[in-house]
Amino acid sequence: MKKNSVKKNLMKKNLVVVLFAGVVALCMPAAYASEEKARVDHFQAVESETLAQAVENLSTYNQKLATLLQKDEITPQEMHSIHKLTYTLEEALQKMQTEIASLAVTLEEVHLGSERVDVVRVKDNGKQYLEGSQPLTKAAD
Repeated sequence: MKKNSVKKNLMKKNLVVVLFAGVVALCMPAAYASEEKARVDHFQAVESETLAQAVENLSTYNQKLATLLQKDEITPQEMHSIHKLTYTLEEALQKMQTEIASLAVTLEEVHLGSERVDVVRVKDNGKQYLEGSQPLTKAAD
């Protein structure tokens, strides 16, 4: 019985972390809204239409940024390159925030279904969650 209590507490803690991440993800765009109104977008970001594309763009453009930041001095042309690549990084992060918030909702359905021993709810939502989160775990495999 104690083992179930520990498991339940762990699931609750994990749920709190996932829900907190979802809330942060949903609030982040609002935090930048006023700053975005003041600036003019003048570069086209590489699109992140899916979570997999967003993860790939994040990886690729983080490497480009890291390379530029390793230099002792950054030239105006390199600063321009940094400015330009941030558009793609921002779009990738926004897509990831949206998708992770959605995954948190789906995982909560798995959690609630498991509490009620609702096999169909757990299996359906579990499958959807695993498929949706796959681009995030692919690199770790």
